[in-house]
Amino acid sequence: MITIIDYNMGNIASIENMLKKFGAEAIVTSDPSIIEEAEKIILPGVGSFDYGMNNLNKLGITEVLKTKVLEEKIPLLGICLGMQLLTQKSEEGTLPGLGFINAKTVKFQQEHCEEKIKIPHMGWNYIKVNNESILFDDFNKEMRFYFVHSFYVECEKQENVLANTQYGKTFASVIGNDNILGVQFHPEKSHSYGMKLLKNFVELV
Repeated sequence: MITIIDYNMGNIASIENMLKKFGAEAIVTSDPSIIEEAEKIILPGVGSFDYGMNNLNKLGITEVLKTKVLEEKIPLLGICLGMQLLTQKSEEGTLPGLGFINAKTVKFQQEHCEEKIKIPHMGWNYIKVNNESILFDDFNKEMRFYFVHSFYVECEKQENVLANTQYGKTFASVIGNDNILGVQFHPEKSHSYGMKLLKNFVELV
């Protein structure tokens, strides 16, 4: 059973429907007592960093997540904003993030890019594997996913960068630390590529 965290930050139905397509059972909840029983957790998200953290805090989800992920080592997948919330902080706001990965979330700045880009980064792009992960099992060499974001994650340690993407500059598009995983793109909008990645996460032991 996959537990999808509902903290009013969007795209939940799309993720649930994608999981159902390959037969995975999922429950959508904002109830900390239900999250306490989770076997695997997906933290989706679209929107601002502070609003997301504020919602998690108000709903009493933050502390439950810390227990499940850091102590019980339950697999967690953060998607888009959900990945950014795994970091310590963001240039988008002032609230601390979950701090599950030693990283920060920063804004795309034209002056830091090698070429002129449109912000937000929107559309299909390739990822290049940097470190092995079960998320990439049984993929062909080329993996492409759908992105929509104006901020990206900078990890302190390269070992936490599982895959990179080039958009004006090279940025981390998949991050991880043991049972904690994050993807900047939207697998639920990435057709067969996204379905395969979610299936790999579901089958993670």
